[in-house]
Amino acid sequence: MNWWDVLIAVVGGVVLVYAALLVLLALYAWRHPETVGFKDALRLLPDLLVLLRRLAADRSLPFGIRARLLLLLVYLASPIDLVPDFLPVIGYADDAIIVALVLRSVIRRAGDAPLGRHWPGTPAGLALVRRLAGTAPPPS
Repeated sequence: MNWWDVLIAVVGGVVLVYAALLVLLALYAWRHPETVGFKDALRLLPDLLVLLRRLAADRSLPFGIRARLLLLLVYLASPIDLVPDFLPVIGYADDAIIVALVLRSVIRRAGDAPLGRHWPGTPAGLALVRRLAGTAPPPS
């Protein structure tokens, strides 16, 4: 086996994993349409970033939760995304889905109290974040 074969195998594997992640993100968005729309998520962004930073700095939370939040903040600040942001709609959808998954994980492990304690925005915004995280029922 020469190095071209190895390179082709590695690149093919990365492309395959990337495609699988895109399919999983699309399936998640399709199966959970009740989460939060793009406009609502964009409006929440400043308060959501403050919330994530405050939760990551909260020493009363277990290290594993804070580490997840720090990794999420690094991912959001990074110019490298699973789906490039220049692609319409889906470019930002991956970020929203990853934030929702991390928030769900944090709330399952730490409970809802830290979310309410650190939320900097309005009660309506907090209700929307809880919906994004999957901890509140969708509005009727």
